[in-house]
Amino acid sequence: MKIAVIGAGAVGCFYGGMLARAGQDVVLIGRPRHVDAIQARGLRFESLQFDEQVSVAASPHAAAVEDADIVLVCVKSVDTEQVADEIRGHLKREALIVSLQNGIDNADRLEAALARPVIPAAVYVASEMAGDGHLRHHGRGDLVIGPEQGSELVARLFHDAGVPTIVSANVASALWEKLILNCAYNALSAIVNLPYGEIRGVASAEEAMRNLIAECLAVARAEGVDIDLDAASQLERIRRTIPLGQYSSMAQDFARGRASEITALNGAIVRRGNARGVPTPVNQLIVALVALLENQCRQK
Repeated sequence: MKIAVIGAGAVGCFYGGMLARAGQDVVLIGRPRHVDAIQARGLRFESLQFDEQVSVAASPHAAAVEDADIVLVCVKSVDTEQVADEIRGHLKREALIVSLQNGIDNADRLEAALARPVIPAAVYVASEMAGDGHLRHHGRGDLVIGPEQGSELVARLFHDAGVPTIVSANVASALWEKLILNCAYNALSAIVNLPYGEIRGVASAEEAMRNLIAECLAVARAEGVDIDLDAASQLERIRRTIPLGQYSSMAQDFARGRASEITALNGAIVRRGNARGVPTPVNQLIVALVALLENQCRQK
């Protein structure tokens, strides 16, 4: 079975690398400098349990999804429609498409753009690209995926590769809980360029996270989302989830001069809050701060 991973950054390389280690036929599709390193030496996969050079195919071309039985879409939310355009003409009719992305609507957006079913997934992994073709995994990696046709096959492949995966009819709740985690922590880590451990111990920062969570929950309540609506328990879940040394994915984007996913995270809360008449001033402030920092970086 051939598996194509489009968007071979920290998330794509983790899941593609785990599948390749388990003997699956995997191609990683990503930035040329990572592809060149992987083609030359394999993917360096550094984790708490092992540090290996994983032999895996790599390509900079979206057309490499051709003949893939499963396509894992791991690009940033802002690139969802663009990557759909790039792969549309190369997909096998029976290929399974899985969205391993931040945000709550990427699977729907891919379905609309590709005119075919897409399996949504909530992704819980702490990882980073530590260098060209070098993945550093800090913790977790489990998945919750929606119950679409082919989901059981996908879950079994991941499970056999050492990735805890469940198929859930309530994947929307898992996506919302992941969104809340990202809204509470991702931008704060990026703005101050600090890992979670150095944010968690600051009382005012924890209060800010609590306020961000409360706004997210107010929007979720207005939309009728079936999740735990208690801010204290959501904050405790974040404390259990994020490794202390982990910089957020947005902080990693800032460090590399890349556009952030702020519009798909806190921006989504602001938009949905506006539509429901739910005030979201703290999330709006976070969106503004990130936008200002991105403008400043572009002007340098």
